[in-house]
Amino acid sequence: QKRNFGYPRPEGYRKALRLMQMAGRFGRPVVTLVDTPGADSNVPSEERGISEAIARNLREMMVLPTPTVAVIIGEGGSGGALGIAVADRVLMLEHSIYSVIAPEGCAAIIWRDPTRGADAAKAMRVTAKDALSLGLVDEVIAEPLGGAHRAPDIAGAAIKEAVTRHLAELSGRSTEELLAMRFAKYRALGRFTGGDAETPPPTSGAVIHANGPSPFQPVAATEAIPQGV
Repeated sequence: QKRNFGYPRPEGYRKALRLMQMAGRFGRPVVTLVDTPGADSNVPSEERGISEAIARNLREMMVLPTPTVAVIIGEGGSGGALGIAVADRVLMLEHSIYSVIAPEGCAAIIWRDPTRGADAAKAMRVTAKDALSLGLVDEVIAEPLGGAHRAPDIAGAAIKEAVTRHLAELSGRSTEELLAMRFAKYRALGRFTGGDAETPPPTSGAVIHANGPSPFQPVAATEAIPQGV
C-alpha cells in the first residue's frame, strides 16, 4: 500500500525521466529494475496524464545518449514496465514474467473467466524463456534454487554480474552507435516471421490504392479469437 501496490503514478515516471536525463548529461549509465503489474489507471492518474508520462519516457529513453540496461526482476506489466524498460539491453530473472496484461485480466477479456489465468499465461507466452525465444529480451539470469527470494544475496550477485558485463560491452561504443543499435533493436520487434511485414499482400485479389478504400476488412471478435487458445 505504501508503494501503491507497485502501480506507478505519472509523477513516478516523470521523476525517473528526470534522473535518466541527468545521467545522460553527465555520461552515466542507466540501470532500471522493473517489477510492476502496470501503471496506475485510476481517474486521478488519468487526469494527471499517465499515458503522456509513459509515452514521453518511451520517446526519451530511445534517444538517451548513454548506455542503458533494464532488468525485469519480478513482473513486467504492460506499458507500466515499458516506461522504464526501453534499454540497450533487457534482462530477465529466470522466474519473472513480461506481458501486455496480467494473465487473469487476459482470461477475463478472452474467456470471461479470470480463473483461467493459467491458460492465458500459456497462450500469451509470458515467461522469461518465451521472451528470450521471441527476441524481446537479451538474457535470462538464472535464479537460486527455489527462486530469488530464497537467496537474495546470490540473486543480487547474479544480477550485478550480468549488468556489469553488458555495461562493459556497451560502454565501448560511441553515442551514435548506441542510438543506431537501439533503434534497430526496437524496430525489429514484432516483425512477421513470413511474408513482407512492411507491405501486407492484398486479400482476395484486391488491389491496394494509396487513396482508395482498404481491402482489409475487420474480422468479427468471435472469429478473431482462436478457439483452441
